[in-house]
Amino acid sequence: MKKENIPADIKSKSLKEARDELNDILNKLESKNVDLDGSVDDYKRLIKLNNHIDTLFKNKVKEISSITKKIGKNDKK
Repeated sequence: MKKENIPADIKSKSLKEARDELNDILNKLESKNVDLDGSVDDYKRLIKLNNHIDTLFKNKVKEISSITKKIGKNDKK
């Protein structure tokens, strides 16, 4: 799923907020009294939240990598 397909209300969430909502949906889907029609919508939202979290992690890895490279260059001087 491309980043553009992630709704604005999900894009604006912090990692903690996205993770908390993801956990809420998982708990709801794992319950015994689950509505099948609602479950499909919940599952789709779960996928979007997961993609958002993945994007946040990828951005953080790039940031850390960039900082590490800068530190490495400074150490060689």
